[in-house]
Amino acid sequence: MSNDNLQSIFTLDKIYIKDASIEVPNAPKIFLNRNQPNVEFNMSYNTLEIDNGVFETTLHATINAKINHEQMFLIEIDQAAIFQMKNIPLEQMEMLHNVECPSYIFPYLRESVSDLTIKAGFAPVVLAPVNFNYLYQQKKETQSPLNVTNPSTQNVANSSTSNTIN
Repeated sequence: MSNDNLQSIFTLDKIYIKDASIEVPNAPKIFLNRNQPNVEFNMSYNTLEIDNGVFETTLHATINAKINHEQMFLIEIDQAAIFQMKNIPLEQMEMLHNVECPSYIFPYLRESVSDLTIKAGFAPVVLAPVNFNYLYQQKKETQSPLNVTNPSTQNVANSSTSNTIN
């Protein structure tokens, strides 16, 4: 049987929190401060093959909130998922790893961050949507042959003023 007759498989098997932490080093005093915090959001993601045709994609996010120079809270979280990808052409695999897989996981990351901030006693932090397709296309346009990185690893830094790919 040739590879041309095999059906392509792309399935999401499981989404889970791989690691999560929240620190509120200035509690309870920080709850008395009613000023608007500065919230920084940084995210990276990578995909690893864990078995033949089975991949784990992990989004790692850091959310750092400060009022002036006083730490309000710090969240670090790894939201991950397991995908099956079999009989998929190589040129499509790169798009799946860099766009589709993170896009499936991101809403769960948003929910987890919101839940953690509420449980820590703060108003929810609702992360803005991320257009992984745009970021991937931007990366491909700026990538030179001498500056080739692993296509399944991306860094996204997102603050109140900018979105960049490192």
